[in-house]
Amino acid sequence: QVQLVESGGGLAQAGGSLNLSCAVSGASIGTLSAAWFRQTPGKERELVARVQSLGDITDYWPTVKGRFTIAKDYAKKTLDLEMRNLKSEDTAVYYCAATRDRIGVNSPSGYPYWGQGTQVTVSS
Repeated sequence: QVQLVESGGGLAQAGGSLNLSCAVSGASIGTLSAAWFRQTPGKERELVARVQSLGDITDYWPTVKGRFTIAKDYAKKTLDLEMRNLKSEDTAVYYCAATRDRIGVNSPSGYPYWGQGTQVTVSS
């Protein structure tokens, strides 16, 4: 069973940076397509960034492209999200998700494995 545990959330000022990490166990990280989603109260969970297992190709939601970077760390067995130039609208609970599919999708329904979430708050 794949298990995901996020860490690294917290408070940042607008324009600042935060790094999130998701520890992966129960499967080789190289066999998983994985993603970061985020959710605010009353809204649907939305994709932030994803990386597919086939070629480690990445994809980003337009509002974070150029500011966020998703990457697998094979040595640490983590899925990392580097967030720069943070904005108040980035405030949300961030979730790590994974699937054994080689491509992965943008919809949360395509990911059977989820972490517990970590809060990111950006003050303006």
